[in-house]
Amino acid sequence: MSAFKIGINRWTLPANWDVKTCLRVAKESGFDAIEFNMDFEGALSPATSDADAQQIRRDADAMGVALSSLSTGVYWQKPFTHPDPQVRAESLELCRQQLRLAQALGVDAILVVPGVVAPDVPYDVAYERARDALQQLAPEAERRKVAIAIENVWNRFLLSPLEVRDLIDRLGSPYVGVYFDAGNILAYGYPQHWIAILGARIKRVHVKDFRGDIGNIQGFANPLQGDVPWLAVRSALESVGYRGYITAEVGGYRLFPELGLRHIADALRAVFQS
Repeated sequence: MSAFKIGINRWTLPANWDVKTCLRVAKESGFDAIEFNMDFEGALSPATSDADAQQIRRDADAMGVALSSLSTGVYWQKPFTHPDPQVRAESLELCRQQLRLAQALGVDAILVVPGVVAPDVPYDVAYERARDALQQLAPEAERRKVAIAIENVWNRFLLSPLEVRDLIDRLGSPYVGVYFDAGNILAYGYPQHWIAILGARIKRVHVKDFRGDIGNIQGFANPLQGDVPWLAVRSALESVGYRGYITAEVGGYRLFPELGLRHIADALRAVFQS
C-alpha cells in the first residue's frame, strides 16, 4: 500500500457547496481526505465554536473521509510581518484560533503564510517579525499538539530552502515545520531540491501544476498539465521518509466540477499511489 494519501483543498470545490456536500463529493471523487480552510467568516472562522468544529469531524467520520489539515488565506490580509503592531497582534490571535479549530477538528497541522515582504516591509524586518511571531506561537502549538506548517508562497520571502531550513531549526520546536507546495516553487526553484533539503521538517504537501511558458499566476494548472516533475517529487518525498497527505490546491473545473474532481483524484493516484 502506498505511503501517500491524496486529498483536496476545499477551495477547489464550488463555493456554494455546504460542508456535508464537500465531504460527500470528496469521498465519491476518490480522495482520502479533504482540507478545510479557516476564513474570516463562514463555516470555519475564528467565531466557530469547538462544538461546531467537532460536528464537522463527526460528519467526516460518518462519511468515511479524513480531515488532513486546516488551511487559511487570512495571513495575506493580516500577516505576522505587517507594519502596524495592532495588525500583527491580530495575526497572532488568528493563528491561535486556527490552532484551536484544528484541535477541535482532530487535525494535527495548520497551514500558515509566514509573512509578506512589501515596499514598507524590508526582507530582514519581515524575517525578524516572522521569527518572533512563530516563537510566540510555538508553545500554543505544542500545547494543542498541532503543528504550524509554514508554506512557500509568492510572498517575496523565504526564497531559499536553506533559509527555510535554518529558520525552522533555530525555532527548535517539533511543532513548527513546513507546508511544502510543489507547484509554487517552479517560478524560482526545483521541488525535488527543496524536499531533499527540508526533509523531515515537511509536515504537509500541497500540489498544483505550473506552466513555465506562462510564468505568472495564470500559469497554475491542474495536476499533469504543466511542468512539475511529478515523479521526481514523489521520489524525493519517498527518499526523505515523508508519510502523509498529498493535497491538491487547484482551480478545478468551472463546468462539471464533480468531473474535474474525479480527474484530479485520478491524476494524484497515478503519480502517488500507483
